[in-house]
Amino acid sequence: MNQLFAADALLPTGWARNVLIEWDGAGRIAQVAHGATAPAGVPTAAGPVIPGMPNLHSHAFQRAFAGLTEYRGQAEDSFWSWRNLMYRFAQRITPESLEAIATWLYIEMLEAGYTSVCEFHYVHHDTDGRPYADDATLSLALLRAARTAGIAITLLPVLYQTSGFGAKPPRADQARFIRSTDNMLSLLERLAPAAQAQGAVLGLAPHSLRAVPPDSLAAAVQGLTALNPQAPIHIHIAEQTQEVDDCIAWSGQRPVQWLLNHAPVDERWCLVHATHMTPDEYAGAARTGAVAGICPTTEANLGDGIFDMPLWLQHGGRWGVGSDSHACVNAAEELLMLEYGQRLSRRQRNVLASSGQPEVATAMTLQAVQGGAQASGRLVHGSTAGIAVGQSADWVVLDAQHVALRGLPAPAMLSAHVFASHRTSAIDSVWVGGACRVAQGRHALHDSAASAFAAARASTIATD
Repeated sequence: MNQLFAADALLPTGWARNVLIEWDGAGRIAQVAHGATAPAGVPTAAGPVIPGMPNLHSHAFQRAFAGLTEYRGQAEDSFWSWRNLMYRFAQRITPESLEAIATWLYIEMLEAGYTSVCEFHYVHHDTDGRPYADDATLSLALLRAARTAGIAITLLPVLYQTSGFGAKPPRADQARFIRSTDNMLSLLERLAPAAQAQGAVLGLAPHSLRAVPPDSLAAAVQGLTALNPQAPIHIHIAEQTQEVDDCIAWSGQRPVQWLLNHAPVDERWCLVHATHMTPDEYAGAARTGAVAGICPTTEANLGDGIFDMPLWLQHGGRWGVGSDSHACVNAAEELLMLEYGQRLSRRQRNVLASSGQPEVATAMTLQAVQGGAQASGRLVHGSTAGIAVGQSADWVVLDAQHVALRGLPAPAMLSAHVFASHRTSAIDSVWVGGACRVAQGRHALHDSAASAFAAARASTIATD
């Protein structure tokens, strides 16, 4: 049995002192004892141990153009002008460049406190829009990248069929994304053995209501459920006001309203963004048990808007965070941005503290870990995520000697990590499935993966 002793650890019930964590050869936590005495020869953590953060929304290839769209291309830039630039980039991605980009991204995630990722993967075909000889080529590149980096992955191949509500034909620059429903289900069957072999979770992502017609959405969800009744389902929903307006023009209903009325939304679902909802939609969506996938740094970068988290929590809503377009790859930064967005919109402080957890960083971490594990398909129904028996041995060790943390009690150390450090600099080590993937703040493949990423990015953005 493997063991780690921590003077302080954040358990699902809150902070505990003198914690001994044991895990088995399969990377599952077998015992968590607090008030323990450190056994002779057992390693002691360099600081407080906190649960690893799931990243519940990622488009890996977009990491390579982060920072390259920060200029005004028209009188009033928006998500939609950014999307056009993204499409141009997506047309140039190769299997080799995608794997290099994703490998570096996943290493960045690990160094930043993420221990798992939900990969919302929609670039499927060759640059001319024709399928590769092996239709799973790009999906397999992502699975390899996750295995190389050592991050747990939930792979979510994206169903994308139309360019707008009312089954508008796809645009030429969407050709690499397009699949029929039957073709998608065949892809999932093809990927299942590979995913299982490395402990990956396989789910499905209907891209959005504008990209998947109602009949296709119903058939895809039914087909996925037949393959695996527990498989997660993620969907972009109500991210922009134009999307809301277009959905009303098409159906007479708002996107979340339409989805709740026409799809079997339950705990398997992750509603990504869900930024623009009415109070009734907040209440109705929360009641389903679905997870809200909040991506604060990307939503800020794209000018999407601010999710009303207190209203969501009022209805018992579950949530997690994702880095989405990867303008920022940093678990603590997402928490900071989420809290600061609430402060700015409400003109209050410490908005997301709770009656049980007055420390904002502690409250947010526990909630985001629970919701993220559910959305990742890595949570046994009814169980509690994090550092608990039966869960994957995934955690982050903070550096108690970092100047922002030194001399503070453990809850204040986590607060300082989120609100008063450079976010990644206070991380000592990161463990996934009981294996140490980051030591002294650095992944073993950091340098080589960074070089490969830079080369892949350069080749992708190079002009012809």
